[in-house]
Amino acid sequence: MNATKTRIAKKKKKKKKKTSTTSTRGDRQRDDDDDDDDAMDEDDDYGDDEPEINAGHQEEDEGMDVDGENIIASGDAAGQEKRGKAVPKDQRTTTPYMTKYERARILGTRALQISMNAPVLVQLEGETDPLDIANKELREKRVPFTVRRFMPDGSWEDWGVDELIVEDPDRRRGL
Repeated sequence: MNATKTRIAKKKKKKKKKTSTTSTRGDRQRDDDDDDDDAMDEDDDYGDDEPEINAGHQEEDEGMDVDGENIIASGDAAGQEKRGKAVPKDQRTTTPYMTKYERARILGTRALQISMNAPVLVQLEGETDPLDIANKELREKRVPFTVRRFMPDGSWEDWGVDELIVEDPDRRRGL
């Protein structure tokens, strides 16, 4: 009996403590999230359930190939549902030039890796900015990524960054 009364008293106090917010017009509004909070208050036991581990089933990480190689997906990946095949290197039809979108994604991904203490693959000459380091790695074609270009029929072409022709937009502008 006493436990029920104290629980009800706590709920009343909690409702009084609820803060009210003002909208852009200045009207006072009240958050009515009490039902969710009450359910959590009544049952503070969170359980001892262990996360499930799928033994024997190895999921493919996003961005990783079966061989563990870094893959940067380019283009529309909606064709993945069809589950096409990889196009052999001698039958590729896409351009060997790296697009500005692929370049941006590669630089951003590599700069993030470098900022999180990934090993740098070029000699540093005073560079400290991860984006500058990633740019230098790309110029020297040392970025360990593969660009995956999806085709409309669901197949894809894999291009290594060292195989692609990279045009530096700064050089084109004369900077």
